[in-house]
Amino acid sequence: MFTLKHALPLLAVWGLAQAEPITIEHALGTAELDTPALRVVTLYQGATDAAVALGITPVGVVDSWVEKPMYEYLRDDLAGVPHVGLETQPNLEEIAALHPDVIIAAKMRHEAVYDQLNQIAPTIAHETVFQFKETLDLVAAATGKQAEAAAWHEQWNARIAEFQQRVRTLDGIHWPQQVALLNFRNDHARIYYSSFAGNILNELGFERPAAHREDVWGVKLTSKESIPAMNADVFFIFMTETDPTVMENYQEWTSHPLWNTLDAVRNGQVYRVNEVDWNMGGGPIAAQRMVDSVFEHYGLD
Repeated sequence: MFTLKHALPLLAVWGLAQAEPITIEHALGTAELDTPALRVVTLYQGATDAAVALGITPVGVVDSWVEKPMYEYLRDDLAGVPHVGLETQPNLEEIAALHPDVIIAAKMRHEAVYDQLNQIAPTIAHETVFQFKETLDLVAAATGKQAEAAAWHEQWNARIAEFQQRVRTLDGIHWPQQVALLNFRNDHARIYYSSFAGNILNELGFERPAAHREDVWGVKLTSKESIPAMNADVFFIFMTETDPTVMENYQEWTSHPLWNTLDAVRNGQVYRVNEVDWNMGGGPIAAQRMVDSVFEHYGLD
């Protein structure tokens, strides 16, 4: 969480408009900017996405998790932008060489190097990497793009309200549905509870099975005997489909006799979705793409 303390113009004694410093309280301290930042370095995926959503081209970004070096949906907007290492290990020398006005970081990723980053440029850190609305507002506060952020929020709220209204008109859908967000890795399966996609599904009006309502990221399942723990009305499944070991594990889990006992499977409501939009992107554009795919899966677009 962050707080924008002051960013309003003040008349100087000579009658000229002079901006007071922008003071932003954030997860690792307080940052002060003399003027809205123009040269922005983003150190996590959601911050990069948020910058692009606000019409900002960062001067430096970190590598993406998959689809390297940058997610396909952002490549056109970030063509030619220098990369400054990994999200978990940014290159401080390369960041310094870019002479940024502000660095957008995350406490969960960059707390250990925060002091060094802050010596390069004022560094503003969010607590996490997946609260995309707060990330958008943080970047907007540092760059003077609050009007653009407000317009984005208005469009987002309208899109959410549209889904909530239209899904109730669908035949054969008892709303709200209970949803499970599933992920398959090469040696286990996961159910996500509180996450980027999970929070968006909550906002869309989906409910969770009682066992999926814990305020934690989720749970790892290592035994196929635990398949009944996945049960819900509808499944959204993401995974790295380019990894043959992941796909082999997915086939093993979904070929197990217990899989066919699950409500979503029996009702034909199992949807494979894009892992970047649903998990890796972590920003407002990815969130919009995720919601668009929900509309598509329900035949509403």
